[in-house]
Amino acid sequence: MAKQKVSAKQREAKIQAAKEREERAAAKKQRAEMMKKVGIVIVCVVLVLALGLPTMALTLLGGQ
Repeated sequence: MAKQKVSAKQREAKIQAAKEREERAAAKKQRAEMMKKVGIVIVCVVLVLALGLPTMALTLLGGQ
């Protein structure tokens, strides 16, 4: 009986460890997706500024 209890405890520990690994993997994946979205937004903002500022400058300076 003692062996079965230890075996059950070991099985429980393995299941718990597997759950923790899955949770960490899911959190890591979610963070990576969020960082990708943030990166895309930053690139879009830079492009809008890079294309918009010269256009506005030409509009203001060339309108004389």
